[in-house]
Amino acid sequence: MTLKEAIAWATDKKVALGHFNISDNAAFRAIIHAAKDLNVPVIIGTSEGEADFVDIDVAVKMVTDARAETGQDIFLNADHFRDIERVKEAARAGYDSIIFDGAKFSFEENALKTKEAVAAIKEINPNILVEGEIGYIGESSKMLDSIPEGAKIDESVLPKVDEVKRYVEETGIDLVAPAVGNLHGMLKNAPNPELKIELIESLASGVGVPLVLHGGSGISDDDFKKAIAAGVRIIHINTEIRVAWKKGMKKGLENEGEVAPYKILPAAEEEVYKVVLERLKLF
Repeated sequence: MTLKEAIAWATDKKVALGHFNISDNAAFRAIIHAAKDLNVPVIIGTSEGEADFVDIDVAVKMVTDARAETGQDIFLNADHFRDIERVKEAARAGYDSIIFDGAKFSFEENALKTKEAVAAIKEINPNILVEGEIGYIGESSKMLDSIPEGAKIDESVLPKVDEVKRYVEETGIDLVAPAVGNLHGMLKNAPNPELKIELIESLASGVGVPLVLHGGSGISDDDFKKAIAAGVRIIHINTEIRVAWKKGMKKGLENEGEVAPYKILPAAEEEVYKVVLERLKLF
């Protein structure tokens, strides 16, 4: 399938595609393994920082080779790219989708910059799906002491259906990630806020493009189920992956005499696999 076809498949089945970020081959292998075991499509994400670390062309080759070798439906997304030149770089490299993140700007500036990104991407490859984000929910996939400053989680400040619809129409995006009570990152000492399910329902039926839920780490299973039933078609998980990777690395490093990375990293891979498998089952 193409990514567009995979989203249509998810819509028909009333399920969601899992989107998981990588920084190394251990997490990549774990995600591919879990998706293969469940025989479901999966999206690999790289932020600007992750793409720099992995190397943007290497990330594309990893996904292209895995797709060819396994016959799986594996897709690559440029996650939260904020610079127009980086957006073009990902488009030329061969990403399946690109998120231009202007959520921190005013509506007008966000719409203007996102429209510019859409035009630049479609000129390079019209088949790339472009996603826009509306409503600021923080920026970092990490453990949080508190809700990020400026994050929109209260019903009164969340984007409304008519606002999101206008954003979609003005920009020409293929997918939209609205703020619906979600956050990037996980709170250390409390559960993440509950999602606004009725808002998701209204958005799903009213904005004209598929919905993407960012900041999936820390959301309850019950909220995930309700959000998918309400119309969410892609869910992003990153912080949970990083926490699992670190947990596995600690296990791998317990033998202080072991120095071979290929003997240490499998423990990280196994912990990431467990998280991804359970999330894909739920989604």
